[in-house]
Amino acid sequence: MDSAELKNRVRELRAEGRSPKEIARTLGVSPSVVAPLVRAVAAEGSAAAAGEPEVAGCWINVGWSNGLTVDPARGWIDEKPDADGLEGKVCVLVARRHKWDRMTVCGYLADVYCTGVKDLIGPDVIDDRQLSRFREYFFSDYAGWQEAPIELAQHLVFGSVDYARTLGLEPFVTFDSASHVLGTWEGGPSAITFGRDGKPFYVPGENDESGKIVRILERKVGPAGFDTSVE
Repeated sequence: MDSAELKNRVRELRAEGRSPKEIARTLGVSPSVVAPLVRAVAAEGSAAAAGEPEVAGCWINVGWSNGLTVDPARGWIDEKPDADGLEGKVCVLVARRHKWDRMTVCGYLADVYCTGVKDLIGPDVIDDRQLSRFREYFFSDYAGWQEAPIELAQHLVFGSVDYARTLGLEPFVTFDSASHVLGTWEGGPSAITFGRDGKPFYVPGENDESGKIVRILERKVGPAGFDTSVE
């Protein structure tokens, strides 16, 4: 049973009123596998009650947790936590149901070590076949991608923005026009501790005003308060 089928079975059993332990026994998996799926299903129900379109899919690159501290109580799994070469750049892809055969899709690039949302693609309305092709393209620079609960996507993207703002840095200028695809963020604190091993680490991007960003960081946290690859 793949992860999507497992989640569907969890959804069905929760609808029958089964407890997480009962679901784990029925499906023959450990409670630690079931717990994050139960939370994801509950979040879908909350979103639907709030009038948000149903989450049709959510994915992140493997290695997303590299250098981060994540609250273990959340049960969020990184399928390849030792993936290297990411320099804190995490890709998050979210699809919400638009019509029965269409989805609203948006991809976010978050610098979880320092500057928050760096770029995004979308939102666009596409079908299942287009989504499959786009997902392969979107994660092509990474070792792979994995399914993720929408709460993890929110904590990564919104949480990275909040973290960057504590450093005096604002997100990509059009982020607010695309944040709705992630859904409603109740606000921090995030269950993730950002920065590389808890300390801001700035790696300049292609379109960054790196000198300006370094000066902002120096004013906000002091020259010794962050690391950077800027020479």
